[in-house]
Amino acid sequence: MSGPVITEERNIANALISGLANMKETPTREQVEKKAEQIAELFGYTGDLRNIITEAMISVDTRMGAGVSLVDPAAKHDDQWVRKREDITWTYANAYEKFLREEGWPPRMVQSLSDVTGRILGHLQDPKSEGTNWNRRGLVIGHVQSGKTANYTGLIARAADAGYKFIIVTAGIHNNLRKQTQERVDEAFIGRSSDPEDRKTIGVGLDPGYPHPATLTNINEDFNKNTAAKSGWKINDFSKPIILVIKKNVTTLTALHKWLKELNASGDGRISDVPMLLIDDEADNASINTNKEDLDPTRTNAMIRRILGLFAKSCYVGYTATPFANIFINPDSYDDDVRDELFPRDFIYCLDAPTTYFGAEKVFLNEESSQSIVRPIDDCEDLIPYTHKRDHPIAELPPSLYRAMDGFIVARAIRNLRGQASKHCSMMVNVSRFVPVQRAVREFLSLREKKIREAVRANYRMPESASSANVYMRGLKQAFDDEYADAGFTWEQVKTALDGVFEHLHLYVINSKSDEVLDFTKYEKEGVGLTAIAVGGLSLSRGLTIEGLTVSYMYRNTKMYDTLMQMGRWFGYRPGFEDLCRVHLSRDSINWYSHIALAAEELTQQVKRMRRDGLSPRQFGLYVLAHPDSLLITAANKMRAGEKVKFRQNFSGRMLESYIVSTDSDVNEANFALIEQSWREGFGGREPMDTGKGVIFRDVDTERIEDFLIAFQAHSQFADRKADIVAYLRTLADQHAVGDVLLISPGNGDGKPHTLNGQSRVVGDRQGSAWRLNKDRVASRGDEKLGLAEEQKAAAEAAAASGDSPVAASDTHYREVRRKPLLMIHSLDPHGDDKVKGPVAAFGVSFPPGHYETEIEVVANRVWLERMQGVPDDPDEEEDYDA
Repeated sequence: MSGPVITEERNIANALISGLANMKETPTREQVEKKAEQIAELFGYTGDLRNIITEAMISVDTRMGAGVSLVDPAAKHDDQWVRKREDITWTYANAYEKFLREEGWPPRMVQSLSDVTGRILGHLQDPKSEGTNWNRRGLVIGHVQSGKTANYTGLIARAADAGYKFIIVTAGIHNNLRKQTQERVDEAFIGRSSDPEDRKTIGVGLDPGYPHPATLTNINEDFNKNTAAKSGWKINDFSKPIILVIKKNVTTLTALHKWLKELNASGDGRISDVPMLLIDDEADNASINTNKEDLDPTRTNAMIRRILGLFAKSCYVGYTATPFANIFINPDSYDDDVRDELFPRDFIYCLDAPTTYFGAEKVFLNEESSQSIVRPIDDCEDLIPYTHKRDHPIAELPPSLYRAMDGFIVARAIRNLRGQASKHCSMMVNVSRFVPVQRAVREFLSLREKKIREAVRANYRMPESASSANVYMRGLKQAFDDEYADAGFTWEQVKTALDGVFEHLHLYVINSKSDEVLDFTKYEKEGVGLTAIAVGGLSLSRGLTIEGLTVSYMYRNTKMYDTLMQMGRWFGYRPGFEDLCRVHLSRDSINWYSHIALAAEELTQQVKRMRRDGLSPRQFGLYVLAHPDSLLITAANKMRAGEKVKFRQNFSGRMLESYIVSTDSDVNEANFALIEQSWREGFGGREPMDTGKGVIFRDVDTERIEDFLIAFQAHSQFADRKADIVAYLRTLADQHAVGDVLLISPGNGDGKPHTLNGQSRVVGDRQGSAWRLNKDRVASRGDEKLGLAEEQKAAAEAAAASGDSPVAASDTHYREVRRKPLLMIHSLDPHGDDKVKGPVAAFGVSFPPGHYETEIEVVANRVWLERMQGVPDDPDEEEDYDA
């Protein structure tokens, strides 16, 4: 398919989308199809309309909420300054919005992006404001792969219109990520390609009279002494804004600081008349705890601070997808002035994910969608173990990886049948941080791909009786039956389409040592949809956009929050093929991702709550610092020597559950006897009330709850955490003298009195007598609403539906209206492992929110940390950093 056909399809899609944008009500599919046919006729277009219609349907339904911000209520800042300034002409912002619409962005989405960036701009300082000195510090929390770059590019365009003269973007720590960001900024803001070989106008620059900003970096060169010297420029030589896209490392930042200081600072060593904006993309990235000099977080952040310090008027905005980013955490890795300087003291802005975003909620938290997307890897450890050396011999690949590859080939055939042949389609394989191992994996996959290709070529037109004799064809048919039988096509149709899959299929190894480039744009120019299988490590997983990612296979044991979230390249937009996406992970990773996704969701709720209570970003920072999960980052950095460390912990608004339970029958017998006795006594004489799923005792003395927990025998691996829960309950006793006790028991059961019916749970992860529950969750979602009064449920639902981005009420909303601690008691009915006999007793305690200052002290040591985290990857061994 050649380029012009694509543009014709694009034109029709754009015409259809703008036509639909004016309709008062959201149109039905029939209306969209009818309009598409009319427009096609007008254009004389005879091609396939299916994808155009799908795109238009998604377009009319895609929008993004306004998000929520937390600001310092004490600061004297007028966030309405943007409205009051009538002199602003939105040249750059309007050009950027037009560019997005031409790229096929839904008009509503462009509008909501414009509103959100306008609001964020309001949190910055007015660059024309009085006063010779000011600085603002903020943080924007987005979602992985949900358009953070689009957001900060929009902010840059608006800031330039408002009068910011000098703009720096620090884009990650890898060359390929910096280059990708530079290309994006070239198209969307500079309007000219910065490729020295090919300085043509592109993107926004195609409009006549566009006022091109200047840049001192290009797609090949980061900022260094030579780039600056070659230009001989001073900032004030420009009437237009200057933008630099640089890597976040010590060398680059030092060169920039030196140039600014020598050439541009006045007598007092400050640059006084140039308002500057620094966008720190992946604000958590340099927090990777590594010994590499150039990536030392203390030094990179100290340099950023020095650069900001040169400007009398500066704004720093960090962008991150991991709310546990290093600006909140790790007070020990910076001295106080560094920490204070970059802490987002003025505002924190949580972006909403767009309605069509394929994110952690769909992949890990929503039971239904999660079951169709996530596949556990159980056969990799013997062949490519978590912990291996760079010379580890690869004798063969795990069968699950070959199955994933079969599934990918079938998924591509289905996408082609759906008319998506000109769209990219990728598979990502991340099983090792070592380059030699990555190469070996690629060799095996190449060999396999060649054999499948030959089998398909010989068999795709053959009758099933003949083709099913071939082992590779059987593998593809198996993948179709297991994964894609409901995708809308028969095996016969898919089999016929298999041959077309191999036309543009390529395998890549992507790391800092390889010269292979995953260049999607090259194929786009030819109107070709690339089918890519990319094998790599960190640079694959951090920031690099992998177009059309459909199947991911990752077997890594990192437990560092930020690295983990960033590895979630499988989040994003999947128009027309979301149902085909599959994510293969170890059971450990599935548990961890689910855990993190929930923690991140709860932190956003926390921002809303703190906003409502008039609290400041600093209080949010303190809360995050004492959040149980922030420990898992801080601890690793502090415990190098293996000594004991004291931590502050705050469980406010959290639910803590015994997700590691004992399978020992004596232990469980004792626990069920305890449950029965407490139940008979009514937990101190309270009356049970039916909830429809078990019973609740209301307003039980928290001392009784404490006694119950102390007597409950937890597995030794959970004993520390149980002690912390009891300690926190005790700390809250002054404010909460009573709590509720919920005995969860599904079904009506005809069992004996005072016994619980079991809840069915799969045993996926058992070591000895320790059973770690799937996704680290004991209760089912929504259990916390049991036993609430109708008006409380209504209040929780109203709170969830309020604001710009209404959501369905979740446990965090129900937790808020209960306003007291809740002890939940469970009986689990294990299956899937013959060695585990039920029933197994478990519990959870849900703490009410609002106690931001109430903390307990927890002592942890190396053993504790490894139990929480496993043995983490050592980033110094990653062979994926740029030299």
